[in-house]
Amino acid sequence: MSVVHPVATVANGGAPGSTGGDGTNHKLDVSIWRGGKNGRFVSYGITLRESQTVLDVVTYIQRHVDSTLSYRFSCRVGMCGSCAMTVNGVSRWTCRTHVSEVVKDGRLEIAPLSGLEVVKDLSVDMTGFFEKWTRAKGAFVPGPGPSRDFAVVSPDSPQRRKVDAAIECIGCGVCYAACDVVSWNDDYLGPAALNRAWTLYNDVRDAGNDKRLAAVAGNVGCLSCHSQQSCVKWCPKHLNPTASIAGLKRATVKAALAGRL
Repeated sequence: MSVVHPVATVANGGAPGSTGGDGTNHKLDVSIWRGGKNGRFVSYGITLRESQTVLDVVTYIQRHVDSTLSYRFSCRVGMCGSCAMTVNGVSRWTCRTHVSEVVKDGRLEIAPLSGLEVVKDLSVDMTGFFEKWTRAKGAFVPGPGPSRDFAVVSPDSPQRRKVDAAIECIGCGVCYAACDVVSWNDDYLGPAALNRAWTLYNDVRDAGNDKRLAAVAGNVGCLSCHSQQSCVKWCPKHLNPTASIAGLKRATVKAALAGRL
């Protein structure tokens, strides 16, 4: 459902005299989700500016058109991931997504991340997302006693290389929102939590792997991944959670055959 907000149609939504590359003003029809779970899309008309990001558009509307619009952001430079939203049906960081890359026929649809509870408008509650990290035993478990010295982990070791390939996740939730399994299984741990479990599984200092493998096995864990790689396709950090999950699948099978599960 789409409605036109009574104060949303603005003659010059950009800076005075802002134009497209051909010297003409280009109008942008922006539909933004308003309300909670049972909300609706509201249309706003603004002027498209050169090199404008999706977050720029949302910020402009909130500051100059409708101050009641709620959304999350922090760093604006692709470091925190808090500005992730659904843009024209795809989960993205809005601060690193230029309008020119995603606009379709002069239209832009912006919605909250899917798979998460909507607090208001574009803001979602990330509690469930991070609770699944906890369920996947995503916290480092130290050994039984204090080490006499600093642990030395060779950067060339196979385990460290596996950690390096997955450790840059910042918990933005894009992969979770894009995951096909999450969309129909609310209990599924999701690619981010499982990716975190894989990094700890390969940390030679960690002492919690037996409990961790038990936590990530089964229908809500790695064995439910269909390897459709939506998480890989849309990860802004270009990580490969599917590969991490495949590693957990192999590890859980080995643990089961060894009688540890």
